[in-house]
Amino acid sequence: MTRSFLEHLLFQVKPDQLDAFENLLAALKPAMAAQPGCKNLICFKRFYTFDGVELGHPPRELTKIVKCVKVFALWQFDTIEACGKANGWLMENHYKELAKLLIAPFDINSGYEV
Repeated sequence: MTRSFLEHLLFQVKPDQLDAFENLLAALKPAMAAQPGCKNLICFKRFYTFDGVELGHPPRELTKIVKCVKVFALWQFDTIEACGKANGWLMENHYKELAKLLIAPFDINSGYEV
């Protein structure tokens, strides 16, 4: 059985740039998902937390933005080589426009599915 290679991206979006970031991500998602070897792409915005919640209860909604809005993307590929090429495409073509909406360069974590 072949394991997928995954790339996890963490974007720390400036609160005043959230609409612009969401519009850019909406435009990028089809192109990201269409990269050769891409099996799946999931993106979500963190608006819930388990801090202060009793075990077994649903998370509570965040009430305010302190420093940034965290947006996560999980990109799944059939091979490590496909991931490398897709990552190169993203950096080459969209890094500058993404970076100007963030408080810091985005984090990238990658590895094989367990």
